[in-house]
Amino acid sequence: MCAAAVFAAPMGSMTEQNQVEMPGCWVLPLPRGRVWSLDADRPAILGVLNVTPDSFSDGGCYATADDAARAGLRLLEEGADALDIGGESTRPGSQSVPVAEQVRRVVPVIDALRSQTDVPLSVDTASPEVAAAAIEAGVDIVNDVNGFRAPGWPEVLRGQPVSVIAMHMQGTPRDMQQNPTYPEGVSRAVRSFFAERVAALERWGVDSDRVILDPGVGFGKVLQHNLDLIRNIENLRVCERPLLVGLSRKRFIGTVLDRDVDARDVGTVAANAAALFAGANILRVHNVPYTRDLALMIAAIRSADGAED
Repeated sequence: MCAAAVFAAPMGSMTEQNQVEMPGCWVLPLPRGRVWSLDADRPAILGVLNVTPDSFSDGGCYATADDAARAGLRLLEEGADALDIGGESTRPGSQSVPVAEQVRRVVPVIDALRSQTDVPLSVDTASPEVAAAAIEAGVDIVNDVNGFRAPGWPEVLRGQPVSVIAMHMQGTPRDMQQNPTYPEGVSRAVRSFFAERVAALERWGVDSDRVILDPGVGFGKVLQHNLDLIRNIENLRVCERPLLVGLSRKRFIGTVLDRDVDARDVGTVAANAAALFAGANILRVHNVPYTRDLALMIAAIRSADGAED
């Protein structure tokens, strides 16, 4: 059975049988012949490392790239399986950040981390130009909240050995919460979006075995949309791809519990537990220790053989 970990064996050394996706198990190719193996019975943890002054939860936390890299290494020590590095806030109402500034923020952090760890590193950006710089610096995964819809993505991704995270968002961060609507239903809209994006990526030469899908909870959705997506995660799956959810400390949790952003970790664990039992495979989070405990408990419950003590 696969584990939520990285195996450094070159892809060429894997047998044809091993490269076939097994039920509940995904092997995502990464640069330098590495892979990220995911197991449906043990959720993977993607630790959030924002190097921004204005992210809603952890903006402005790191004075230097070395400070941010040390924080990333702590997330790994606490149990993260991979890190997601972002240089542009996508909170509701946020403004876009120039490419040069995003590159200035994220590339030194990627360089510092890449020199100290071989775990999967993801860059969180909607900019093809930023992604190109990050790939050159050594990231393994490109995570786009806009689902790779901007011009320039085919040229950046074609021929690259990276995997990708395609997220659904209605509108832009600046206007996404201005009365988002889904006449056909939010789950149907997200699933259709996923199918179209996987097809587009394949046309650009990004095989579906490199794709992770994210329904974009909180991105162009009202409270009921978010709850519906969490409850129906498995129904969103297309092409048997792994599903990622980013629920950590989001506004909908604060709405349900009447909690400020710094008091939403318990609500995050509860929402992530519901998402896992509904079919999620990867959790993108700020609080890694809480999530590690959740992942271990979920894995234990799922692996119980039913025998009585």
